[in-house]
Amino acid sequence: MSGLTARARTTMLVTGCTVLGLLGSVVGLSVLGGAVEPQQQGQGSAPTGFATTLDAGHVPDEFVPWIERAGRQCAEVSAPLLAAQIQAESGWNPDAVSPASAQGLSQFIPGTWETWGVDAAGKDGSPRPDGVADPFTPGDAIMTQARYDCWLAGKVEELALGGDTTRLLLAAYNAGPGAVEEYGGVPPYPETQGYVAAITESMADFTGGAPAGDGGAFGDRVVAHAKEWLGTPYSWGGGGPEGPSRGFAQGADTVGFDCSSFVQYAVYHASGGRVLLPRVSQLQVTEGEPVPREDMRPGDVIGFNQRGSYDHIGIYLGGGQLIHAPKTGDVVKISDLDEPYYDGLPQNVRRFG
Repeated sequence: MSGLTARARTTMLVTGCTVLGLLGSVVGLSVLGGAVEPQQQGQGSAPTGFATTLDAGHVPDEFVPWIERAGRQCAEVSAPLLAAQIQAESGWNPDAVSPASAQGLSQFIPGTWETWGVDAAGKDGSPRPDGVADPFTPGDAIMTQARYDCWLAGKVEELALGGDTTRLLLAAYNAGPGAVEEYGGVPPYPETQGYVAAITESMADFTGGAPAGDGGAFGDRVVAHAKEWLGTPYSWGGGGPEGPSRGFAQGADTVGFDCSSFVQYAVYHASGGRVLLPRVSQLQVTEGEPVPREDMRPGDVIGFNQRGSYDHIGIYLGGGQLIHAPKTGDVVKISDLDEPYYDGLPQNVRRFG
């Protein structure tokens, strides 16, 4: 939804380097009016870090051709992104109408539809325009959604904020491009934070066919993806499976990762988009297979109990070394596990893949 009318309830839990958005619901995500004349989008970079191939098994059969076609409108808007939005918007109900009068699969309100609506399909589902742009016609709705998303991607890239385009366009969809510009990234509105988190995380459910990675063993791929970001600034609340981004509070002016988003990124890409860990370290240490510390191997994830919970986490490199995003003012770096600070903390080792 564009504007603050989504019915999302988000509770923020912030502990150490971890930030958790517990999304109560994202329903009736309608698009508000007032947009300027749309521009064609044909250039730009693909979404950073996200696999872009659609897993058609998670999309109703009748919508697959339209999602795949819409996902080719511009480089910044992929088929999995569109599918994740529709899942949140209408639950794949083409006849959905929200209390705010948002209509169809993609939940456009009438005023916005007048500006953006395209006639791409017939009411019978055929790929032949029938002369009417109808938000209740799935082909029309999906192609219009992609058109609007592509325009938003162009708008947020013009702002040159340095954050990830996928998160920024979703924030603009929910809160408007003006709010993204005002706050220099994803606005600190709980429902916008929740909306962005919900869509980016659910994209994994609609992603398939991603490359497995360059390494042989899964752990080697985790290490390889982690090392790509050595020297990246720590950003409290920043980052995710799509790459570094602006955080909030003390991370609001920094594009980077915090400890748990860094681990989330590396495991997600090592798995080709098939394993998406929870956002916070306290939950990440409950996933995967527990491993005795003496049996650690490269790519294992290590949680550290600093203040009564596992509020820091990193990736074992082998040779007694850890790669991690330590704290505000620091960068992604390699540390020795036998340093007195780390060696003296309770540890929880997990293995994935």
